[in-house]
Amino acid sequence: MEERPETELISIPATPRESTPEIQTPSGQRSPRLKSSTAWTPTSFISPRFLSPIGTPMKRVLINMKGYLEEVGHLTKLNPQDAWLPITESRNGNAHYAAFHNLNAGVGFQALVLPVAFAFLGWSWGIVSLAIAYCWQLYTLWILVQLHEAVPGKRYNRYVELAQAAFGERLGVWLALFPTVYLSAGTATALILIGGETMKLFFQIVCGPHCSSNPLTTVEWYLVFTSLCIVLSQLPNLNSIAGLSLVGAVTAITYSTMVWVLSVSQQRPPTISYEPISFPSSAAAFFSVMNALGVVAFAFRGHNVVLEIQATMPSTFKHPAHVPMWRGAKVAYFLIAMCLFPVAIGGFWAYGNLMPSGGILNALYGFHSHDISRGLLALTCLLVVFNCLSSFQIYSMPAFDSFEAGYTSRTNRPCSIWVRSGFRVFYGFVSFFIGVALPFLSSLAGLLGGLTLPVTFAYPCFMWVLIKRPAKYSFNWYFNWILGWLGIAFSLAFSIGGVWSIVTNGLKLKFFRPN
Repeated sequence: MEERPETELISIPATPRESTPEIQTPSGQRSPRLKSSTAWTPTSFISPRFLSPIGTPMKRVLINMKGYLEEVGHLTKLNPQDAWLPITESRNGNAHYAAFHNLNAGVGFQALVLPVAFAFLGWSWGIVSLAIAYCWQLYTLWILVQLHEAVPGKRYNRYVELAQAAFGERLGVWLALFPTVYLSAGTATALILIGGETMKLFFQIVCGPHCSSNPLTTVEWYLVFTSLCIVLSQLPNLNSIAGLSLVGAVTAITYSTMVWVLSVSQQRPPTISYEPISFPSSAAAFFSVMNALGVVAFAFRGHNVVLEIQATMPSTFKHPAHVPMWRGAKVAYFLIAMCLFPVAIGGFWAYGNLMPSGGILNALYGFHSHDISRGLLALTCLLVVFNCLSSFQIYSMPAFDSFEAGYTSRTNRPCSIWVRSGFRVFYGFVSFFIGVALPFLSSLAGLLGGLTLPVTFAYPCFMWVLIKRPAKYSFNWYFNWILGWLGIAFSLAFSIGGVWSIVTNGLKLKFFRPN
């Protein structure tokens, strides 16, 4: 067979499939096409069959070019605005950063109120509901990680962006904006309340009877905690707070372990009972159970920042971002399970239905403040403060990103250090004033768990069906539609139960408050 000249061979890739044009991506980290056996990629023409008639020098050139294209992974232009925003400013994240961020976002004060839910559900339903919720949210976490790069040449760096791609521009904003804004800004406000209360309790434990006659008020402790949060928030982007997330993860694991170990090591109250709390009517019992399930749902937060965490990672053909992200998330959620289940089970075993509404730390202080050394109690409170300071940063980052996105889109230039600092000081004090005006916010775990439940349990299932489009009436199709609608139904039921609990019990801030 007669060999073709080299010039003719090299001209082959000049006409790739023109029916699917390249899509410009803000991140510039992916190819315009999916990686599959039939799809065209920038290196698909450099195959062993294509290289076979070419001499060794030309082979080396083309193989080197293939490796370069696979490593770079894109032929599109960068959107300069993405390089100015705190979430996508730095893309040198890795699996370790993903584990730190997910663990910091996934474990926190909400774990300490899980025994309260067990007091209403009892042993069997409490453990079953917690296990189902854990497996369910782990599946939706996997969905979000996979959908981050579901469209060729596009990375969905924020939860609202993915919702718009799945549900449409307007409907996606309406469905996703409120729950994600609450989970970011509302959680930051709740952290100010809890952090300030815990700092006050720490001061009372350390100072003891020698406290001054004019100690700081609760609102002044809120202000002290807010000021510390604002100082730490000056770190520029999401990758720069990886060290803080590590501190938050370590402190969360430590104090979660300490509270249940200290609780089960002490003598149980003599009047303890493990029967679910009884109510005078079946309606009251039903709504109380719904509120307790909302508390369980609220324990699993962090899905609203999963896409943002993954956006900090580089992504190429050979090294897609979902691989290190999922590796880090698996480690993080294994450790989260090691925190949540012992706290819930150990706390309920130690206090039963005598568990106060503030959670296991409140019970530990109320029942065993004279049995446990002040040093251990003070250390536990200090670890909670450190964790709240770290969690504030990762949950506030989407709000910082929104502020700066509005500024850069109007001025077409990056934020100066003074503008960026001004945004973060403004955000911190707005959260402070909301916390002072609504001091009961941190006690609404059941209601808030119901309102924000779709972000974790429902929307990802709908997004998978609408974006991936599995075969109609297949198991995958039915499974995700059923899970999604169950999540919406549970959200409504838990929200109603949370409202009923507020109306019947009143709005009382009891979290970490000494007797």
